[in-house]
Amino acid sequence: MAENVYEGLFILDANRCARDGAKAARQVEQMIETAGGQLLVSRLWEERRLAYPIKRHRKGAYWLTYFRMPPKGLTGLNRQTQINDLVLRHLFLKVDPRLVDAILSHVQPQEEAAAPEAEQPAEAAESGTEEAATAAADQGQDAEAAAAEAESSESPS
Repeated sequence: MAENVYEGLFILDANRCARDGAKAARQVEQMIETAGGQLLVSRLWEERRLAYPIKRHRKGAYWLTYFRMPPKGLTGLNRQTQINDLVLRHLFLKVDPRLVDAILSHVQPQEEAAAPEAEQPAEAAESGTEEAATAAADQGQDAEAAAAEAESSESPS
């Protein structure tokens, strides 16, 4: 059976996350892996005051995850989150397969996204016109028009 990609949003106990955020992150990762999933991205979204108390808590830490899992594993994960004291609420959404790559590239931590750019050799960026043409091609524009724009902006006015 094919595995689906899911978005998981957990509202965690803010006090326990503040004391040991790494431990809370490990608990979420372990729940997903125990249920047969493969964690793709996991990060703290934000910590905020809740609209109403949940299990006598007024603040919650929103933890956003993306993971790959067979559909039958979701019931086990759902049960684990209900039992776990750290998790106040949870929500799992199936991500459309056509959108998986775009969403994952968007939610990657900034350090990981910047690392491939830093590894590019310096010789690859020989001139500003080539960079502009490459950027324009990535955005779906005509590369020649972008190169002409770059040349006109480099010339003194």
